[in-house]
Amino acid sequence: MGLLSSSATFVRYAVEGELPPNFLEFAAGRIAATAFRDIDDNYEERSVGWVSVLNMFDSAFEFASFAAGDHLVLTLRIDERTVSPKVLKKFTMKEETRLLKEKQVPKLSRGQKLEIKENVRLMLMKKAVPVPTTYDLCWNLSEATLLFFSTSLKAQTELEDFFKKTFDLSLRLQIPYLTAEHLLKPEYHDALSRLTPDILI
Repeated sequence: MGLLSSSATFVRYAVEGELPPNFLEFAAGRIAATAFRDIDDNYEERSVGWVSVLNMFDSAFEFASFAAGDHLVLTLRIDERTVSPKVLKKFTMKEETRLLKEKQVPKLSRGQKLEIKENVRLMLMKKAVPVPTTYDLCWNLSEATLLFFSTSLKAQTELEDFFKKTFDLSLRLQIPYLTAEHLLKPEYHDALSRLTPDILI
């Protein structure tokens, strides 16, 4: 569930690095440069980019719609074309059978089989419709924290890499200890460092 849902799950990140001057202007340029590009009308296998949290088809962000007070709100959209392994196997075997009959040979070489498999994969990929996936985020600029509305490790890796590519800033996942360190006043950090795990049964 995403940012605008009635209930949601999320992970918390710390944003590491200094924001450049005129950050909103800088962010607008970077977001535009890495905005989502549609692949419905070509044969690319994958596309990753930013879209509006209000509309997954809005990658133009008119009037800086990603800015909300002291926050940036964005959706990371990933479209992928995939071919089921079973479908690939079926059509590869079908093409191999056709060639065996056409060439009147008892079997095909390993090289021929690999070439057939790759040609079939490309043919099926061109017919596949890209499947979209979206993940919302909310970045608190003043606190240098970010909420990412997915607990998928794969999605988190995608975010961390793409966020770095977009803003030249790093994300550090906030486990409970690090969250406490961030929220507590400095005078309590020493006591926090002396805490040890315990089993409560």
